[in-house]
Amino acid sequence: MADGTADDGLVTAVRAALAAAADQAKAPGMQAYMKSAMPYLGVPKPIRERALRPVFTARTLPDPASWTATVLALWRHAEYREERYAAIDLTGHRAYRAYQRPATLGMYEEMITTGAWWDYVDEIASRRVGPLLAAEPAVIRPVMLAWSRDGDLWRRRTSIICQLSFKAATDLGLLYACIDANLDDRDFFVRKAIGWALRQYAWTDPAEVRRFVTARGDALSPLSRREALKNIG
Repeated sequence: MADGTADDGLVTAVRAALAAAADQAKAPGMQAYMKSAMPYLGVPKPIRERALRPVFTARTLPDPASWTATVLALWRHAEYREERYAAIDLTGHRAYRAYQRPATLGMYEEMITTGAWWDYVDEIASRRVGPLLAAEPAVIRPVMLAWSRDGDLWRRRTSIICQLSFKAATDLGLLYACIDANLDDRDFFVRKAIGWALRQYAWTDPAEVRRFVTARGDALSPLSRREALKNIG
């Protein structure tokens, strides 16, 4: 990632908008549901998005380096979980579509590995890493294969679910390689990811998913199998 200077004004404005929208009565329940050590302000997603929309519109970051630096400033120095959600929101803002390129993967990798929980990782995997894979498969595909065998379970989960929205464009060779690399993993989040990815592709080709599940037999965990076949008649 290129070095850049964070827009401290935008960071401050984001924090102020979230604080203004906070509902302390909701915060404990949100924190308990997510089993989060980091506290919440009590800003549900729809309210957060409304609060941040004018903030993001008012201050456009001029280049990829300042965008990356600002995202990571929000992420690294967050005191409340909503601030990290805001960092993810900023990565997906329409003003920065042109900044989505292979070099961006390093930022997402940091967020995946330091966030290390499904609410962060699933959004980044499916809505940020996935589009990078679609746009630059020659560059991103080998990285996903490497992540599928990585010691970090959240990199592995990302490799499995990054194609959730691909439908007929799914790279089955990549998907199956990432699944097969994790068949022996007993972690819930990995097994759930396998089933989820297969279930999504089953909307496109249920016969192929059934074939794959049958072919893997008992190597596929009961959880993964159940999830994969959930919507197949």
